[in-house]
Amino acid sequence: MFELIPMQKMQHGPQFRALTLRIPYEFQMPLLGVDHAWMSGPTFGPHPHKGLSAVSYLFHDAETSVRNQDSIGNDNLIPPGGLHWMAAGRGVVHEEVPAEIGKTVHSLQIFVALPAALSSGEPFALSLSPDKVPVVSLPRAEVRVVLGRFHDQHSPLDAPTPMDMLDIRLEPGAELELTRGRGAGALLLPIHGAVKLDGHAFSAEGPMAPLFPADASTEVMRLQATDEAVHVVVFVVPPLSA
Repeated sequence: MFELIPMQKMQHGPQFRALTLRIPYEFQMPLLGVDHAWMSGPTFGPHPHKGLSAVSYLFHDAETSVRNQDSIGNDNLIPPGGLHWMAAGRGVVHEEVPAEIGKTVHSLQIFVALPAALSSGEPFALSLSPDKVPVVSLPRAEVRVVLGRFHDQHSPLDAPTPMDMLDIRLEPGAELELTRGRGAGALLLPIHGAVKLDGHAFSAEGPMAPLFPADASTEVMRLQATDEAVHVVVFVVPPLSA
């Protein structure tokens, strides 16, 4: 069975708001936390990361790209539908701002543990463009395979911390089954609408999101849209290797 993880509202001035989720240490998941965010202007300034990965994923309804700049020489745009994975290693400073100030970026900021061999190594970045993300079309459902695999599709981005990240849209009343896999933890994050997981309803407004610990007995997750279209992201994360 799943556990319930609180989602907290966060606001930084008029240009940034988010629903933040931090996974408690006792779950021992490489996925450390997720911010479901809306940003329309510079917010945090250049800031450091160390010993983990900071991952940015833009939804297709983002009104503009994000400009990413960092201390290892990257200066690139993350377009709607794209992903940028920064493995901070022994330390990096970066800043991300909307490419067009005043337009809203709808995104996820994802924080992921690194394998021990990379956590104090040279920082590096990987990018995935929207057109390279495989899409699985099912009856009344669509799944973007941003990371990992689903059905016969596999993301081309080889993440330093293995995980599946599935961006899922369900039409009203649609159902979808996902296999978590023995020993892997899983998080369901509602993005729009209300979704039922094994009969329990969860909303994009929170206040809770369901998480399957690695030792949970349930391996199949059954998603169902209610009477409206649903947008969710599902993470399936195996234990961290050395």
